Amino acid sequence: MEQDKISVKVVSTELSGIRKFYNKVAKVEGAISLTLGQPDFPVPAKAKEAIINAINTNKTGYTSNEGIIELRDEISKFLKTQSINYSADETCITVGGSEGLMDVFTTFISPNDKVLIPNPAYPAYEACVKLVGGKIINYNLHMDDFSIDFESLIHTIECEKPKIIVLSYPCNPTGAVLSKSHRDRLYKILKNEDIIIVTDEMYSSLCFEDEYYSIAQCNDIKDKIILVSGFSKMFSMTGLRIGYVCAPKKYISSIVKVHQYNVSCAPSIIQYGALEGLRSCLNEVNYMKNEFSRRRDYVYKRLKQIGFDVTLPKGAFYVFPSIEKFASNSEEFCDRLLYNAKVAVVPGSAFGNCGEGYIRISYACGLKTLEEAFDRIETELKIVH
Repeated sequence: MEQDKISVKVVSTELSGIRKFYNKVAKVEGAISLTLGQPDFPVPAKAKEAIINAINTNKTGYTSNEGIIELRDEISKFLKTQSINYSADETCITVGGSEGLMDVFTTFISPNDKVLIPNPAYPAYEACVKLVGGKIINYNLHMDDFSIDFESLIHTIECEKPKIIVLSYPCNPTGAVLSKSHRDRLYKILKNEDIIIVTDEMYSSLCFEDEYYSIAQCNDIKDKIILVSGFSKMFSMTGLRIGYVCAPKKYISSIVKVHQYNVSCAPSIIQYGALEGLRSCLNEVNYMKNEFSRRRDYVYKRLKQIGFDVTLPKGAFYVFPSIEKFASNSEEFCDRLLYNAKVAVVPGSAFGNCGEGYIRISYACGLKTLEEAFDRIETELKIVH
């Protein structure tokens, strides 16, 4: 009966389907894991040196709640290169993008407030909304290219009157990016709606297209846009937990209040590492992006050769192929690959009910590992068929 003492909101929130499947991998000797979004590149050398120097010079105390001003200034400069305008005073450094998301949802959601979340999507959105008492409303994507079904979105906004809409580009799990035409259409839909826009752009440095488009570039609706991003993927520092939230001045003080009581401040030494990363390591970021693009091309080619229906990802380091030709249940299909082929991927159902019939493959590992993994997958599927 101890379960009765736990908050209903916590009991009703499941563990991430990504982590649940990842945890199976350790039990299968010799398995190749294509599950987590963990880049195989090291943290850039100058960023590591800055972290070590921060320790050696005793920069290990509290920073301001918002984070060191130098880093917030540098983030503002970096965002301007993407035509996104937030000042240092509109920026708060967080313990990864995950804390940033939770701070934002805690700040804005009162019990039963409606939040529009794409389906499929990164599972933390729904989990965070549940934990703070919000009501999840899904909006549909076209599953052939994972773009927004705008007619459905307009209808859902009219019927549900949501308080918040969540956008996620480049997208985990699909690898979709926001095109200029779709950004502009979103702007036209949302500019006259009383809706807060939360845009998660953690993978913005991994857009494979020539131009990067974001709703946060629409300056005349900036007063209702909250940007969440960070350095986990950009500088391959996932375990160092450093992210940021940008919001209009009328909102940022409230977000900082939640952040303050949550964690006081982001880790001081890692802030100095991210600062040096922005100042000195963007060439290495571009190198990583080009390597991920090469891996994307290889994975896409192999999936097509094996017989999967798949859309070419345009960002992040995930691909989301359909398994319709091979199975009807994504979790059973992933179990088959894990136990028979010793390759771990994530069931699409981990990302919402519209993800059923798909799998997410992370190509954050090296080409040799990918080659071995796809050889195993191809062999297994030839045996089955």
